[in-house]
Amino acid sequence: MLTDIEIAQSTQMKPIQEIAETAGVPEEYLECYGRYKAKVDYKLLNEVQAEDGKLILVTAITPTPAGEGKTTTSVGLADGLRKIGKKSIAALREPSLGPVFGIKGGAAGGGYAQVVPMEDINLHFTGDFHAIGAANNLLAAMLDNHIQQGNALGIDVKQITWKRVVDMNDRQLRHIVDGLGGRMQGVPREDGFDITVASEIMAVLCLATSLMDLKQKLGSIIVAYTYDGKPVTAHDLKAEGAMTALLKDALKPNLVQTLEGTPAFIHGGPFANIAHGCNSIMATRMALKLGDYVVTEAGFAADLGAEKFLDIKCRMAGLTPAAVVVVATVRALKYHGGVPKAELNQENLEALEKGLPNLLQHVGNIKNVYGLPCVVAVNAFPTDTKAELDLVEAKCRELGVNVALSEVWAKGGEGGKALAEEVVRLCEEENRFQYAYDTQLPIEEKLEAIVKKIYHGDGVVLTPAAKKQVKQLTDLGFGGLPICMAKTQYSFSDDPGLLGAPQGFTVTVRNVKVSAGAGFLVALTGDIMTMPGLPKVPAAEKIDVDENGRITGLF
Repeated sequence: MLTDIEIAQSTQMKPIQEIAETAGVPEEYLECYGRYKAKVDYKLLNEVQAEDGKLILVTAITPTPAGEGKTTTSVGLADGLRKIGKKSIAALREPSLGPVFGIKGGAAGGGYAQVVPMEDINLHFTGDFHAIGAANNLLAAMLDNHIQQGNALGIDVKQITWKRVVDMNDRQLRHIVDGLGGRMQGVPREDGFDITVASEIMAVLCLATSLMDLKQKLGSIIVAYTYDGKPVTAHDLKAEGAMTALLKDALKPNLVQTLEGTPAFIHGGPFANIAHGCNSIMATRMALKLGDYVVTEAGFAADLGAEKFLDIKCRMAGLTPAAVVVVATVRALKYHGGVPKAELNQENLEALEKGLPNLLQHVGNIKNVYGLPCVVAVNAFPTDTKAELDLVEAKCRELGVNVALSEVWAKGGEGGKALAEEVVRLCEEENRFQYAYDTQLPIEEKLEAIVKKIYHGDGVVLTPAAKKQVKQLTDLGFGGLPICMAKTQYSFSDDPGLLGAPQGFTVTVRNVKVSAGAGFLVALTGDIMTMPGLPKVPAAEKIDVDENGRITGLF
């Protein structure tokens, strides 16, 4: 059996100009990066007058070590829509080098439902993440230089909130002391690094609607507070112009293709457990202008990625999804039912029944909280039995939701036709889209709404420090912003050990901070970290390259 990278490398890609023509991108807007990838000038958005296509969100059940296949399903669905005669385009996120070299591996799909060139997409791609890191660290350098050169703004070094970033899982950099070595080497202070995808600049890039909007948002970023508690922004440091110069090309969406030649925009990559987990508004809007059906995904499960996609991105961009796909596997549901990973290949209807509430709760949220049409895509594995598949279908039908078997990993677009047909049908259904909360509610009430409506918990508990932060942010005028929850992806709760659909829990918020440039408040829960570490055996150990430059071991 071929590996994902071997399948990708054995495919004859089409020149990117052909993909652009298929998508309807005129050549004058295309900026080629080699033969198989390109950026598309955002000026195209002002030129295309077509009506928007239908937006389809792909989300999933709570992730497990068994895997769910959300990106694979997204790619296969876009191919499947083409197979049934629809003009579809995929709009996905760029992978971060942290997971690529860590536990997760790449994020370009799998099997015969992949975006290519797979190696480029998973590694440096078009340099967007490097530009984001450079802009982030330029701001950090200008902040520390301002303090070194006399600190005219009166910045309290103990209230600096801006960190440097690197696109790598590097726990050694979480907490550091810098500026050592004497007066000319900087001001000594405690500091730390985040992973690039957690940078507010990543969120800003993905939520910007134009180059000037990007510059305005960058200028609004709060980096520190003065001794008398006033926020200090990037604009105060006169940094936003240079930062925008670094990001002017990164703002342009990247165009690539699936294995079957379906156009795919891959742009931006915020994590959904610590950021808002969606690709860029620019890429989504461009895809909607060019395609009749646009398939996009949101990171991790529906309680994280989908919630933020709907309550943050759709709210800010004025988007309304036409349908939602919730991806599940029989194996993952059995894991939620208590079966160890080593025993997931054996039929176990009892465990499946115990694990199904996780799927049903996600589906219920999409239908009942957000009012959106929904289908469950069961990502097929050879070990799934008919009895297991029938049980999943029966339980979903009780909620009035259909189930489509997705065989895109093994069959590509052909294996996604059944799912595509159901999605097209759902796109014509009544749409009662609404948000989970009103942004004008007090901060604590918005947190309560997410915990009770989406996580199905008993409520939220704020630590004394978080309560103080909520009051400060409200007094500063930030109380009306939406909430971006930073929470474990492994549970509806803030405890990664609570699988399935737990009840009777509260969620503890230990820190609330403002991302004024991105336009949301970040609530940190549990032990969530903005700089991951590498596992005992990193995926990087298996990656190699031969004398011809051919990469192996990337997955």
